Amino acid sequence: MLTVGSLERPELLRRLREGLTLRTGPFAYRIHSRCAPVADGLATLYADFEVEAPGGIADFHVQVRPVRGPRRWWRPQVEFRLDQHSPFLPLPADHAFALLEWGMNWCLASQANHHLLFHAAVLEKNGECLVMPGDPGAGKSTLTAALMLSGWRLLSDEMAMIDRDNGLAVPLARPVSLKNRSIDVIRAFSPRAVLGEAARDTHKGTVSHLRASPASVAGRRIPVRPTQLLFPRWSAGAATRLTPVPKGEAFERLASHAFNYSLLGRLGFELTAALIDGCRCWDFGYSDLPDGLATLEGLRS
Repeated sequence: MLTVGSLERPELLRRLREGLTLRTGPFAYRIHSRCAPVADGLATLYADFEVEAPGGIADFHVQVRPVRGPRRWWRPQVEFRLDQHSPFLPLPADHAFALLEWGMNWCLASQANHHLLFHAAVLEKNGECLVMPGDPGAGKSTLTAALMLSGWRLLSDEMAMIDRDNGLAVPLARPVSLKNRSIDVIRAFSPRAVLGEAARDTHKGTVSHLRASPASVAGRRIPVRPTQLLFPRWSAGAATRLTPVPKGEAFERLASHAFNYSLLGRLGFELTAALIDGCRCWDFGYSDLPDGLATLEGLRS
């Protein structure tokens, strides 16, 4: 199997110019770019991911390319395109890899409606599968990164994908997006953390991506049934606490994190209800990361 990490840099750059087809979970992205940060980010963070042969079928054809005109030379900017459509405003050139990641997320959120989609992290260990929706600032990605670095298998950081046919969570195993203080927290948490170059002064502050563990990438074809639904919340000085959430309330809160619940109509309702029925539902408050991880290790369905 050909992987990104097996490509020498000249070959990686050549394939990106011509269209590198990267498979992540059930999806293939054909990525065109001449931007060095894109090549650097892929080499660092997607080294274990499969590269498909040229000419194969891709689900999404995307580009990250310099903006034409004066912005190509003066304060250079780049743009993301899906099939020649640009859904975002251009960003500074050194944000190219972060723009690719956001664009790949946008492709799924706007196009992958054969799954039920939530803004949530998903991890699995010993048959226990955590689904963790996260409000901004709740500490979801920090907790996700620490769990993965502690032996949990990462399915997704940003996008919980539920198969419409069987209700299983589908793995993607793409990098974890860390912001601001979380970057230093995770760098100090584990010497195994492999982080890409930081993009500074984005609309989210400073952003860096954490490489998925080899075990997470190796398990990218193994879906799992959710067993625990957690609503995490980091608060300075707070004691670690798991509080049961009534299933009716959990349903409403989870549905508020869905990308396509309304679009799927009755099926969206039924899939969300089945997920809630199969999970224990919790509010999870914490401030101390090791203590919080120890608590989650003890969860049993």
